Amino acid sequence: MSIPYWRLSGFYFFYFATVGTFLPYWSLYLKESGFNPVQIGELFALLGGTRIIAPMLCGWIADHTGQNLRIIRISSFLTALLFAGFLIIDGYSWFAWVTVAFGIFWNSTLPQFEAVTLYHLKDQAHRYSRIRLWGSIGFIVSVLGVGRLLDVLPSDIIPAAVTSWMAMIWLVSLMTPPAQATHHETAAIGILQIIKRPEVLAFLLASMLLQFAHAPYYVFYSIYLKHYQYSASLTGFLWALGVFAEIVLFIYMRRVLKRFSLRAILLASSLLSIMRWLIIGWCIDYFWLLIFAQLLHAATFAGVHVAAIHLVHQYFGDRHQGKGQALYASLGFGLGGMLGSYYSGYYWDSLGAQSVYSMAAVFCSIAFVIVYIWVGRESSQDKTVLG
Repeated sequence: MSIPYWRLSGFYFFYFATVGTFLPYWSLYLKESGFNPVQIGELFALLGGTRIIAPMLCGWIADHTGQNLRIIRISSFLTALLFAGFLIIDGYSWFAWVTVAFGIFWNSTLPQFEAVTLYHLKDQAHRYSRIRLWGSIGFIVSVLGVGRLLDVLPSDIIPAAVTSWMAMIWLVSLMTPPAQATHHETAAIGILQIIKRPEVLAFLLASMLLQFAHAPYYVFYSIYLKHYQYSASLTGFLWALGVFAEIVLFIYMRRVLKRFSLRAILLASSLLSIMRWLIIGWCIDYFWLLIFAQLLHAATFAGVHVAAIHLVHQYFGDRHQGKGQALYASLGFGLGGMLGSYYSGYYWDSLGAQSVYSMAAVFCSIAFVIVYIWVGRESSQDKTVLG
C-alpha cells in the first residue's frame, strides 16, 4: 500500500496549528482572564499530568487491539467537544476541570498517530521528518496569524480558534487510512524487559529532563516578552522563527542521520539547550540574541524529537510501538512538562525569570551527562533507522 503522505501530513499540520495557537497564547489568555502565575503554572501542570496516564493507557489498548486509528478518531472528537467548554465557563475550578477533561483525550492522540505514521512508513522511517515538517508549517501559520489578530482583537478569540483547529484534526483523522504493524520479531520480548535496559531508562530520564527545561518557555515565554513591551506580532514572529528553524532541520534530517548517530544528535541538542535557556533568561533586552536563541529551537526541539522518535522505534520494535511512543510522551512531555510547569509557575514571581531559565539550563546539563554516560555508547546501529 502506498504511503498516504498528504493525509498523514495534514494531521500533523492541523495538530500543530492547534499547538501554535494554544501554546504561545493560552497563558496570555489566562493572565488576561485574571489568573496569577501560580494558577497559570498549575493549569499547565494539570494538562501535563494528563499526559502521564492517558498516552500509556491508550498505548496499551492500541497495541492489544490494533485499533490505533479508531482511538485517534474518538479522542480527537472528544478533545474538540470538551475544549469548546472554555467558550462558556468561568473561574479557576471550572478551568481546572475542563483542562483535565480535554487533556486526557488531547494527549492520547499524537503518540498513537506517531505509531500509525511509522506503521505506514514501514522500512522507510527516514521519511518521517518530511511528513512531520508539515506540523511545523501548521504551527507557523497559526502562531503568526493569531499574533496579528491579537494586535487588534481581544484574547477572547483564542478558545474559539483552538476549538476550530481541533475540529479539523478530527476531520483529517476520518480520512486517514489504517495501517497495521508488520511483526519481524520471532520471539516476543516483554515491554518491562525493554524498559529495564539501562540505555532505555537513561533515554527516558534524559527526555523527561529536557522537557522539564522547556516548560518555562512553553508556559511563560509570551508573558515574559509582553512584560518587556514586545507586541503580539513580534511575539508570534519569535515563536514562528523557532519553528522555521525546526522545519529546516526536518528537511535536512535524513542527511544529518546519515552523518551523525542518534547519540551525537542528542548530545549536541542538549548542549545547545543549555545555551538557549541562558540567552532567553539573561539577554531579553537584546533582540538579535533572542533571534539566535529561537534558531536554536531546531536542535532543542526538532533534533531531540526526531532522535527520540527513532530511538523509541529502535528500542521497542513493532510489537510495543504504541506503548513505546506513549511511554516517551508520558514521561517526557507528561511528567517532565507537569513538573516543569508547576516549578516555573511557583517560582516565576518569587525568584524571577532569570533564575527559572537558569535552572532549566541546569537540568539540560544533567540530561547531557546522562546521555553521554548511558545512551548509544554500545550501539553502532543508530544509523540503521535509514533502512
